[in-house]
Amino acid sequence: MTTLTVAEALENVYTSLIDDNAQLDTHIAALKTALAAEGQKEAIVEPSRLAQNNRAGRKLMQSYFKKRGVTVTFKEQA
Repeated sequence: MTTLTVAEALENVYTSLIDDNAQLDTHIAALKTALAAEGQKEAIVEPSRLAQNNRAGRKLMQSYFKKRGVTVTFKEQA
């Protein structure tokens, strides 16, 4: 099995979110591994790619990912 980059792992998370959270926990675990491999502490997510791009949706995502060991921050929108 090859190790994914953070960008690839995030893309898998976005795809999972579009597919009604299919295999989301698996993709979060892969993201956590990719972050550790690249020495990063947090995943930077693009809010525009989220199904629920409102405050409640972002907070729910942060909470869910945090319970699985991944800290999520959101890119600033220009």
